[in-house]
Amino acid sequence: MMKKGILLIALLFSVVTFAQKMKPNFEKEGKMVKATYFHDNGTVAQTGYLLEGKLHGQWYMYNQEGKKLATGKYAHGIRTGKWFFWKDAILKEVDFEDNQIAYVKNWNQAEVVAVNK
Repeated sequence: MMKKGILLIALLFSVVTFAQKMKPNFEKEGKMVKATYFHDNGTVAQTGYLLEGKLHGQWYMYNQEGKKLATGKYAHGIRTGKWFFWKDAILKEVDFEDNQIAYVKNWNQAEVVAVNK
């Protein structure tokens, strides 16, 4: 159930991005294209790179206030490695293997701060 919830969140970010009214910005950087998508209020929604038309490299996702919601890597359109999702005081660490969720760990940032004091 938890894995489906994380996937739903990831898909939601993708759908919201493409339903926006503001046009995305694309900048060629060598063989890659830097893509920046915006919220309706003009703040950055997502930023990352495309390679041969596929998501590639590090991607960052933000809410309308500019607060980071998620970050992770793509390899030729496939989620790979560790992804991080922030919601309130909880940080979800999600490991992807072959575009599938392999592991999920929740971190409570309030507890981490208390331990470090």
